[in-house]
Amino acid sequence: MKNKTISELLEKYDLELDRIISEIKKSKAKLVLLQFPDGLKQYALAAVDYLQARINSPIHSSKRRMKEKTNTKFLIWFGSCYGACDVPTGLEKLKPKIDLTIQFGHNEMMPNF
Repeated sequence: MKNKTISELLEKYDLELDRIISEIKKSKAKLVLLQFPDGLKQYALAAVDYLQARINSPIHSSKRRMKEKTNTKFLIWFGSCYGACDVPTGLEKLKPKIDLTIQFGHNEMMPNF
């Protein structure tokens, strides 16, 4: 199977990657688990590459000083995922501890009215 690119992913889906980056920075998460449904697993590596490039690269402030890197690491859950209620079990035993779990889906959970 051909590796999928971030361009292909962003063309088809809005995974709110900027919102995820903000949440990771806000929570200062060092280890993040990403959980994809089967249809999106082909994009998992592209999503991780995108997130790592934007989270772990130094950012210049207006005073041209560099802000500290976050050094966030990502794990990809390749087990089955059948929806938002399908949370991986046994993760509490992992060392180091997972700071944040992000579940991706094909649709919004609640419709916009």
